[in-house]
Amino acid sequence: MKDAAPQTIYLKDYTPPAYLVDEVHLTFKLHPTKTLVQSRIAFRPNPENPDGKFELHGEDLTLHWARINGQDWKPATRSGILTASAPNAPFIWEALVEINPSANTALEGLYMSNGVYCTQCEAEGFRKITYYPDRPDVMAPFTVRIESDLPVLLSNGNPTAQGEGWAEWHDPWPKPAYLFALVAGDLVNDADSFTTKSGNDIALNIWVRPDDIGKCAFGMEALKKSMKWDEDVYGREYDLDIFNIVAVDDFNMGAMENKGLNIFNSSAVLASPETSTDANFERIEAIIAHEYFHNWTGNRITCRDWFQLCLKEGLTVFRDQQFTGDMRSHAVKRIDDAIVLRAYQFREDNGPLAHPVRPASFVEINNFYTVTVYEKGAEIIGMLKRLVGDDAYARALDLYFERHDGDAATIEDWLKVFEDATGRDLSQFALWYHQAGTPRVTVTEEYADGVYTLHLGQHIPDTPGQTDKSSMVIPVAIGLLDEKGHEVLPTTMLELTEATQRFTFPDLASKPVLSVLRDFSAPVILEHEQNKAQRAFLLAHDTDPFNKWDAARSLAQDVLTDMVLHDAAPDAAYLDGLTAVLRDDSLEPAFRARVLSPPSQDDIAQALVDAGHVPDPTAIYRAHEALTLTIAQHLQDIAPRIFAEMAVPGPYSPAADAAGKRALSNTMLSLMSKTDGGRLAAQQYDAADNMTQQLAALTALLKIGKGAAQTQQFEQQWQHDRLVMDKWFGLQVGCAAPETAAAIAGALTDHPAFTMKNPNRFRAVFGSLKANTAGFHDPSGAAYDLMADWLIKLDALNPQTTARMVTSFDTWRRYDADRQAKMRTALERIANAPDLSRDTTEMVTRMLG
Repeated sequence: MKDAAPQTIYLKDYTPPAYLVDEVHLTFKLHPTKTLVQSRIAFRPNPENPDGKFELHGEDLTLHWARINGQDWKPATRSGILTASAPNAPFIWEALVEINPSANTALEGLYMSNGVYCTQCEAEGFRKITYYPDRPDVMAPFTVRIESDLPVLLSNGNPTAQGEGWAEWHDPWPKPAYLFALVAGDLVNDADSFTTKSGNDIALNIWVRPDDIGKCAFGMEALKKSMKWDEDVYGREYDLDIFNIVAVDDFNMGAMENKGLNIFNSSAVLASPETSTDANFERIEAIIAHEYFHNWTGNRITCRDWFQLCLKEGLTVFRDQQFTGDMRSHAVKRIDDAIVLRAYQFREDNGPLAHPVRPASFVEINNFYTVTVYEKGAEIIGMLKRLVGDDAYARALDLYFERHDGDAATIEDWLKVFEDATGRDLSQFALWYHQAGTPRVTVTEEYADGVYTLHLGQHIPDTPGQTDKSSMVIPVAIGLLDEKGHEVLPTTMLELTEATQRFTFPDLASKPVLSVLRDFSAPVILEHEQNKAQRAFLLAHDTDPFNKWDAARSLAQDVLTDMVLHDAAPDAAYLDGLTAVLRDDSLEPAFRARVLSPPSQDDIAQALVDAGHVPDPTAIYRAHEALTLTIAQHLQDIAPRIFAEMAVPGPYSPAADAAGKRALSNTMLSLMSKTDGGRLAAQQYDAADNMTQQLAALTALLKIGKGAAQTQQFEQQWQHDRLVMDKWFGLQVGCAAPETAAAIAGALTDHPAFTMKNPNRFRAVFGSLKANTAGFHDPSGAAYDLMADWLIKLDALNPQTTARMVTSFDTWRRYDADRQAKMRTALERIANAPDLSRDTTEMVTRMLG
């Protein structure tokens, strides 16, 4: 039987906690099914909220006893909240609760992963460990004692004492409960150290299962690079004596920034040349940096409430993007960030799940760990930095750390430091946090008598619950080129603040070619009429790497939409432009690889919707395949030479230059497989000594309908490595022909190595089915039914992963009536499943409208 309708929580209803916490002592007596947690917490009334209402959160807890100041206390409980009268003075609360880690398949609170005890408390998992005011604005130092016969017992902060079967930890920095962490298990550590600028020696450890100890070196180097970068760029030093990372297999997200004890999904920290691709290495480097950077932007300064989630996540994502750019390539990183934003965040902004970067309400906070909060939140930080300049940004950040260290802060606090540091009024800029939707920026041009006039306009479409939106502050970076491609106006930042604005540029000898939204200066959609010749010109001559890439992408989008709608042949100017880019050795190999990759099938579907058409995923797939074949044929004379030139001799290195060469080499391999029947790909597969080359070869074979023998061999070779097997599962579904994708995914769920209890394995199959656009939207509706079947099963075990995966259906309204009907039926079937979780109920309800 379903619970009563979930309660909506509103930002406007925020009130400070009635009681604050000065100190927390926890004792854990670990047991797989009967863990005992004894708490001793020092409370005091909060003068900012004198109503005296004492409430503690708790879920799935068996309360053995509770005391206030040593006296037995009989509280009342309702809907996960424990309430009773409490003294209007400082007091000590004590309780003993019992929990069952082995039965915790939701992977929130304290649970077990292959015999390892671990925790995940963000956002509201601590309430599954013990009774506590589980909200981020209640901060306190924690002292933790762990009792167990397991050899490794870890918690936040610094170790203070240990003995046979026990260990004690103390975290001196006040933190909210969501940053609490505990790990216990039969683990081994890869150890190192880092000396801060102040001369403090920090012990570093990556804790893993014994079989994984050989996969820690890259992660350790990434950690040390992150620590140095944060000192050099942001002036932030680490503040404990030890920093621990633990890799666990069962984790709903990538990693978690718990103070001093970061818990990672194994896929986000373990790496070796034989088992990890270049993309894996880059992802690991970025995630380790992200979680480490949270030490200041998230831990030392946390968020007052969960509506402020973008404060810590947007800023930290922006910081990890800066870091990756410094470690690798700023141009390629900017392109990759834009690809993610356009593919996922613009889609979210354009559908039923649209929400502001800082939402005004939520039912389940876990559902707002979204690309809007993270990636669009990061874009807002980037825009702010562009508007105020690098020096002012640095001054504002220094003021932020000085003013709010130890605080649970808000977006208003964040913007105020910029106003105080720069003297600038940011009240209009703040609309980026409050208004959902992707702004559309219109661009028109005039030229007369040596004066070039640029007209810019903005419009923010309606989104669920928001209409008639106000104009925003949009930084629009432009450059002007002459007919030979020389800059007559270098990159200049314009500020679009009104519905329409006019900018003039005098004394130009001829009408310039406009390069607009350079470096993707704002997360907007441009409405700028340019013909193919103008885009080809920018592809050939634009000095801004992002816009050079974007010109190729726009040309490809035009080509593909023409192929879908009019059965047109690929445009010669586009193909010649690709050839020119490929031949240009002055361009980074990784950049050239990005240019040669056409927009995704989902991008083309959205482009068709924007143009007023109903997209046909099957037709888009066929056009995509036809264009790829045409590109392969057009480049067949030069592709073998580039493939050979990009060979990386010697032992494998995950460094950016080597990875970039492999990216271009493998792009050539994929194209050549279209014309040589996979001959070269089969050779590369047999000769590969690293996962990047092996997986690229297998992918190329599968995409041309071959590779059965290699797929079987791959399974035999890697059947004992669970992370590589995730690749094996995902590759077969992702590369499947549309008409077979659902059947292949269904068959893989019968494989002995498939388990829906492991989020990585479930995502490998069903995330890949979602990403196979034509396969997921095959007219039969088989994929819709299969996805619904498994999400209903998974919801009972892991609501978080289910709620995220159900977004596979979020674009259901964009397609034809038959597909809409099938997807709606699938969504309604999920919605009507018995005992559906609050997480999934909220998502499905929002999608159905």
